[in-house]
Amino acid sequence: MNKSKRSSRRRSPSIRSDEIIDYRNTSLLRRFVSEQGRILSRRMNRLTSKQQRSVAVAIKRARISALLPFSNNEN
Repeated sequence: MNKSKRSSRRRSPSIRSDEIIDYRNTSLLRRFVSEQGRILSRRMNRLTSKQQRSVAVAIKRARISALLPFSNNEN
């Protein structure tokens, strides 16, 4: 009974098929970064492991090229 409930609940993917994971696409990358500036986990992002790796690499590249901040310490 519990197993059937779990499989029937399908979440919508957080990345559409037409969206490209790129370090210059900061509006997309900001969705995968927390308020503190941390990269969110796969479970929270609802990504596959391949997508999560490419998102993490893109966020790190965007941080190095100063498109995204390393941390968000606005207190």
